[in-house]
Amino acid sequence: MKASIWKIGSALLRPTIFSTYRSFAAKAKKGGGKGGGAAAPAAPTISKEVKATTVYGANILKDGVDPPIKPDSEYPDWLWHLLDKHPPLSELQRKNPSTMTLVELQRFVKLDNRRRIKENNALRAKH
Repeated sequence: MKASIWKIGSALLRPTIFSTYRSFAAKAKKGGGKGGGAAAPAAPTISKEVKATTVYGANILKDGVDPPIKPDSEYPDWLWHLLDKHPPLSELQRKNPSTMTLVELQRFVKLDNRRRIKENNALRAKH
């Protein structure tokens, strides 16, 4: 695929690959080729679930290999809670601090400090 270049003044303008691909795809949909209106081949579908045995791309060593995927029981419990939703500051402010868990209290202090720092920075920027 050849990207075209336009020169306007001293600046060179190049269309992005995405826009080039988009125009390419639009031409392919219209059937502007020599095929004479033949139907486009359907995209292949995966009918079975693929079971991976290794973590591809996790190797950082030059001569190393990708690590194998272990059963869930061999990973620490905290790993499965990394993507859990945490309550926002507004929700934590409504709770009584004496009834909060240690994790909620630490999160409240961190978010409240962040809010105060942003307010102070905004006030200083105005003056």
